[in-house]
Amino acid sequence: QVQLVETGGGLVQPGDFLRLSCVASGGGLSNYEVGWFRQAPGKEREFIAAISWSGGMPEYADSMEGRFSISRDNSRNTVYLQMNTLRPDDSATYYCAACSICRVTNQAEYEYWGQGTQVTVSS
Repeated sequence: QVQLVETGGGLVQPGDFLRLSCVASGGGLSNYEVGWFRQAPGKEREFIAAISWSGGMPEYADSMEGRFSISRDNSRNTVYLQMNTLRPDDSATYYCAACSICRVTNQAEYEYWGQGTQVTVSS
């Protein structure tokens, strides 16, 4: 059983950056694809980015590519989400999730989820 914990959220100003971390325990992440999602109040959870087990072929939602970057360090059982030039509409709870084999944009196919970390972008 893999447990995922997201860290790195917080309150930042517009234009700032944050790096979120997703750390796995109870099993290594090296055999899993990992995705990041977010959910703002009153909105559906949406896909941000995903990365394969090898670290290659990252995939991004069209609206996220350019400002957001996903990477992983299997030796640390950690996947990162670098978020730059943050805007108020980036405010949401950010989740990471893992799947062994899935369509990475389809959140229903992920097997494990973290509890989320809150990001608030406000001046």
